[in-house]
Amino acid sequence: MPLPNDEKLLALSNDLLKQFETIFGEHPGFRPAHAKGTMLTGTFTPSSSAASLSRAPHILRSSTPITVRFSNSTGLPLIPDNDPNASPHGLAIRFHLAEHTHTDIISHSTDGFPTHTGEEFLEFLRAVAASGPSAAHPTPIETFLGTHPAALAFVQAAKPNPSSFARESYFGVSAMRFTNREGVRRYGRYRIIPEAGNDFLDDAAAAARSANYLFDEIAERVAKGPIKFRILVQLANAGDATDDATIHWPEDRTQLELGTLSLTKPVADNAHEQQHIIFDPIPRVDGIEPSDDPLLELRAAVYLISGRRRRSAPEQ
Repeated sequence: MPLPNDEKLLALSNDLLKQFETIFGEHPGFRPAHAKGTMLTGTFTPSSSAASLSRAPHILRSSTPITVRFSNSTGLPLIPDNDPNASPHGLAIRFHLAEHTHTDIISHSTDGFPTHTGEEFLEFLRAVAASGPSAAHPTPIETFLGTHPAALAFVQAAKPNPSSFARESYFGVSAMRFTNREGVRRYGRYRIIPEAGNDFLDDAAAAARSANYLFDEIAERVAKGPIKFRILVQLANAGDATDDATIHWPEDRTQLELGTLSLTKPVADNAHEQQHIIFDPIPRVDGIEPSDDPLLELRAAVYLISGRRRRSAPEQ
């Protein structure tokens, strides 16, 4: 996972990290966003139709070991699970292809993203930081949302509390370009669907849960048996925007089943492993390539810079 050479991209990445610290404070050893998390291990098994989309190693093999991380939103390591700001939740998946060789999927529980570019996202974060309780109306974030309809739609999208990390769907933010053994290319976005189905709490039920109910529940659930998700790829049609995470594709687009995740146990030494693993938004594997979405290179740089800082911090 190399650091990009683009000086403007690196400067933007560092500016974003500073804004996360302005909003959430400094928490050495933790991620600047999705700080509170837990990791499980398991296996990915591709579907019979997966090879028609991609020739990637984990698609052509019978199975591949995986590590996943569920997380709450924000950069607050102790955010209560029933805090409305804890959503969207995150699900990151690492496919272990060989020693020191892997490819990742990074997703969250709201379909889409508030901005098309990193510059817009920085403007969004600065508006959030400047819109404290004493800010005059219209606040900076109100002004921003009033001129950025995609961000407004993302903020207003329903983000209900799930009964479990295992009872919620997750969505890849950016499109990927898939290539099969015949060289046929298709663009698609990941959707990760719980085999147990979606299940959400009303506000009163969520408020009555403990501050760690999602983390307690997922540990109890996996101790009883495998937790399973289906990975789908929503395929773009000609003319669909593949470089803009704010634009949804119509729901009638074909969804190809890529395979099944089966999660079987927590990662040993969970806190240590979370501090050291750096997920990569860019696939970096033959058969799956990034689209031209400008968020991908930016997110990869942010993840790597913050990951190196996290690794150098005292152990949690």
